[in-house]
Amino acid sequence: MANHLSGKVLYDWKLIGTSSAPLTSSGGMQVVPDITIEQADDFDLVFVTAGINVRNNVEPEAVKWLKSIGASKSSVGGLCTGAYVLAQAGLLDGYSCSAHWECLAALQEEFQQVYCNNHLFTFDRDRITCTGGDVPLHMMIHLVASHHGQSLGNGISDMFVCDRVRDSHEPQRLRMESQLFVNQPKLSNAVQLMEANIEEPIELTEVAQYSGISRRQLERLFLNFIGVTPSRFYLKLRLERAKQLLLQTSCSIVEIATMCGFVSAPHFSRSYRKYMGCSPKSERAQHSTLGSSVILSEEDAGLVPTGSSISLERARAESSFGSVQD
Repeated sequence: MANHLSGKVLYDWKLIGTSSAPLTSSGGMQVVPDITIEQADDFDLVFVTAGINVRNNVEPEAVKWLKSIGASKSSVGGLCTGAYVLAQAGLLDGYSCSAHWECLAALQEEFQQVYCNNHLFTFDRDRITCTGGDVPLHMMIHLVASHHGQSLGNGISDMFVCDRVRDSHEPQRLRMESQLFVNQPKLSNAVQLMEANIEEPIELTEVAQYSGISRRQLERLFLNFIGVTPSRFYLKLRLERAKQLLLQTSCSIVEIATMCGFVSAPHFSRSYRKYMGCSPKSERAQHSTLGSSVILSEEDAGLVPTGSSISLERARAESSFGSVQD
């Protein structure tokens, strides 16, 4: 679109694969690479695109190639969970980065030299990273505007019917309707404080103090607008983080208990079982053995697996799988 609106070839691009074979997305869509990594040379910017279950789908050849271009003048970037691949290649050590919230736990725990944030996207020197969904559009509009002026960025926004270009420092995940955050800034502050203090939980009195309200007002805000007490909400945050760590990392249950602010592993296990419906050990085991249940059952019935069943199967190991139910 930058080329279209400017009437010039401002940008050129190619899709790179580890081989010339078609690449299949988690949803079953196939795309054919223009060139292979052996043919790729002298790019100004290389983006890694990744999706669900990234930890088990990183190709060693791709990581090796990324390491080689990391030593060159090329800038590199990651879309959605692509930051995890860059971190594996050692290309984010000492850099700030953004990544989809589903892989942030793995990034933070496995790569201690990477400075993870919760921003929509991050420009840090010659590294560009962003979360998923429609965020790459907003990030690229900022990138084009930085190269060729804000008027071109505005023109692209208009052509894509994008009524507001989001800022890089906006948080990527709002737990409630954005309108609620706008109307209840004290509640928003309290939630952000809790999210920022998972490993070492802070007292609710301090949460209220830092939010500029009393403890009683804090209780009333949570009950009126979220329907639970602040202590229950805080516990849920910590347990959600624990689930991400259980499914995204190989950390022990004792380590995860510590990372999520529980005084002991037994206390963590009791809380997890009570509120999540199973023990931490069962949670991890269940997702590691769900492997091929859908596809096998269809084969046993004499059916050919559909694209939807295959994509559903690929998503089973994600911490968000089955989290939205009627």
